[in-house]
Amino acid sequence: MSAQTKPLLAADRVRLYLTLVPYLLEHGQVSLAEAAEEFGVTPQEMRGMVEKLTVIGLPGDSGYWQQPQEMFDINWDLLDEDDVIEITNDVALRRVPRFTAREAAALLAGLQMVAAVPAVSDSGLIAGLISKLSRGAANAPAEVVVAPSAVDHVRQVVARGVQEGVAVSFTYQAPDAAPTTRTVDPVQILITNAQWYLQGWCHLREAMRTFHLDRVSDPQLTDIPITHAGDSVPEAFSAVDDEGEVRVVLPERLAPLLGGFLSADNVETRDGVLEARLRLADPRGIKRVAARFGGALEVKDPGIARTATREWAAAGLALYRHPQHDD
Repeated sequence: MSAQTKPLLAADRVRLYLTLVPYLLEHGQVSLAEAAEEFGVTPQEMRGMVEKLTVIGLPGDSGYWQQPQEMFDINWDLLDEDDVIEITNDVALRRVPRFTAREAAALLAGLQMVAAVPAVSDSGLIAGLISKLSRGAANAPAEVVVAPSAVDHVRQVVARGVQEGVAVSFTYQAPDAAPTTRTVDPVQILITNAQWYLQGWCHLREAMRTFHLDRVSDPQLTDIPITHAGDSVPEAFSAVDDEGEVRVVLPERLAPLLGGFLSADNVETRDGVLEARLRLADPRGIKRVAARFGGALEVKDPGIARTATREWAAAGLALYRHPQHDD
């Protein structure tokens, strides 16, 4: 970042101070020139800002800072002799809420999952966040390991395809359809409702498509250069390959429970009854949606969706009909 050539406005100076102190605390000791370069000011301006820190602190009962421990302080000898900045008193900035060990562990698990996304897997960002979370917990977080899933290998191949700029090929098994071999220019991997998807240009369909990674097998890199990386990708599930449409009926008053599934072009309402045509990557997934309605939602078609919902409901009912007994 280049140094400022114009005098800093008051608002700009406040914003700099708000980020300067955390920066200095994070680095411990940092040279005047390095800090000035980082914040886009001259070394003289940085020195003046650091010196002014020593008149900032916590207000006392009368509105004035009276106790030394209530004001910022710096290592003056280090600054004057070596042009190095070090804060020696941080005015309670370290007394901030900290994550519990359980909270930190949950966040670490999420970061490990995000690390599987090609766009961030090699950026170093995740490693830095994991390190900060570990230091910021009230207690040492438990060791967290996200168990590998069947789609991990697929994600790795796709990530290499994105990095090397080549298409990937794989076998794709859509519900109730014969497997097909696809060649795809990968654009991105996303996770929705704990399910992983690949979005990219399908050479077979000659269009952008979304693929459920659980149905992908035998992924391989090709030597075909990616030519559609800049194309816009569809919204999640708006162009899922071999997607299914499921027709459901439910009371109109319960429509809000369908949330983002509803749109102006897939709903009809008559006499307080709503009929909707929902587009799902797998029609059998409607059983998870039906679980929200306690029997008030009826799956009309296709048959595979009706069967999956009926079997799911029957399995749940069986748990009540055959309760376990104590020995």
